[in-house]
This record gives sequence, structure tokens and C-alpha cells, in this order.
Amino acid sequence: MGDTWAQLPWPGPPHPALLLVFFLLAAGVIHSDAGTSCPVLCTCHNQVVDCSSQRLFSVPPDLPMDTRNLSLAHNRIAAVPPGYLTCYMELRVLDLRNNSLVELPPGLFLHAKRLAHLDLSYNNLSHVPADMFREAHGLVHIDLSHNPWLRRVHPQAFQGLVHLRDLDLSYGGLAFLSLEALEGLPGLVTLQIGGNPWVCGCTMEPLLKWLRNRIQRCTADSQLAECRGPPEVEGAPLFSLTEESFKACHLTLTLDDYLFIAFVGFVVSIASVATNFLLGITANCCHRWSKASEEEEI
Repeated sequence: MGDTWAQLPWPGPPHPALLLVFFLLAAGVIHSDAGTSCPVLCTCHNQVVDCSSQRLFSVPPDLPMDTRNLSLAHNRIAAVPPGYLTCYMELRVLDLRNNSLVELPPGLFLHAKRLAHLDLSYNNLSHVPADMFREAHGLVHIDLSHNPWLRRVHPQAFQGLVHLRDLDLSYGGLAFLSLEALEGLPGLVTLQIGGNPWVCGCTMEPLLKWLRNRIQRCTADSQLAECRGPPEVEGAPLFSLTEESFKACHLTLTLDDYLFIAFVGFVVSIASVATNFLLGITANCCHRWSKASEEEEI
């Protein structure tokens, strides 16, 4: 065998162009078939793409196809284009905190079926629509905290997120939250809702009752959640309100109450008519008396 190899001609040194291609691929400068190019101003390593703190005004257009962890935090991104995540089927973690997002396009997470951790904190989101997390059924953690303009969460915003364990809605502008938005989350363990201007009126009773029943299973920031109104409960901890606090919401009128109200209304009407009649007679008498006095003087 050694003699055979010795008889083969020496192929010579490798072609310089082949060496250049090899080194460019090794350095990640040019595309490979696996789509492992790294965006400008980002660092890529072990399926982690870090584009944080780069003063970006828009999301990078191309990412490695096998990206699992994408950080776009601490930038100035105001919008995410529709379908941006369509090609990144392996995405598990998306960090968009501390940007200038006002809303997200419908269906953004339609193909992000493996997405587990989503951070949208410190943005300018104003509402959470019904289709915001559609098809992202693998979500375990959602952080929507510190969105000061967040005033509405659609009752079906978190529909289908059966694996969601941690939900942070703290330090926003929420005055009300529908019970329907939370009761479909069987795996919820941590709920943060403090720092919002809650209006603890009758409409909040179903949610508070549900939270009290789950307080042993669900960790909540009960010390930070306070009522901003109505005036009689302003400053009271949200979880300190009991059924007695909403007693006035359940006052109902019986038939006797309605009859009494009708009777009082009837009496008031008769009294009003009688008063007007007496005033009319008095005015007429005064007029006649004044006219008679004038005739005597003449």
C-alpha cells in the first residue's frame, strides 16, 4: 500500500482561491448554505444573536436561519415589519425591551411556535389586541411591564397560552383588567400587576375574587398593587378588598321597594300640583287686591 501511494503524482499546493474561500467561510464573512451570516452591528455565537445597545432604528433585515435567542434590547426600534419572524422557526427567546414600540403587527408570532420567552418591557405599547400572541402557544414568560401608555388588554389577548407561567403587567396605565383575560391561563404561577392606576369599582370584583382564590398558587406583587379610585378606597391595597367592599354592588330592590318608590313619587307629584295650585290662588288674590287698592285711590 505504501508503494502505491508513493507512485501517485503530488497534486501540488492548494489553489489560493480555495484557501480564500475556506478562510472567509471560517470567519463567517460570506454566506454558507446553512444561512449562518451575522447582521452588521450584531454578534452571533451558538445560535444567539445579540444586537442590543446599537442605537438601531429598525430591526436587522437578515438573521441566521437557526437563531434561537435574539436580543434587540436597548435600541430605538419603533416598528417591527409584518412577517419578520416567519423564517426563524427555531426562535426560543425574543428580547425587545427598552425600545420605542407602539404596537406590533398582527400575526407577528404566527410561525414562532417554539417561542418561550418574550420581553416587551419599557416600550410605548398602548394596548394588547386579541391576536397579538396568536399561535405562539409555547410562550412561558411574557413581560409587558413599564409600558406607561398601556391602558387596555383585550379579554382574549392571552387566549390559548396554556403553558404561560409568568406574566408581568406592572407599571403601566391599566385601570381595569377583564377576568376573561386571565382565567384561561391554567399554568399561571407569577402575576405582576402593581404600579397601575386601578379603579376598584364594581367591574373589578370578578377579577379580585378570582385572584384571591388563586393567591396560594399564584405569586403576585400584592404590596405594590393599589387602588387609585374611587375616592373611598384610594390607596388601599388591591388584595385587601373583600366581598364586603363590594356590598353596594349587589344591592337589589324588592317589590315593596318599588311600590314605596312609586308611592313617594305619587305623593311628591300631588304635593307639587297642590303647591302650584295654592301659589296660583295666592297670586290671583294679590293681583285683585292690588287692583282694588288702585281703584279706591282714584
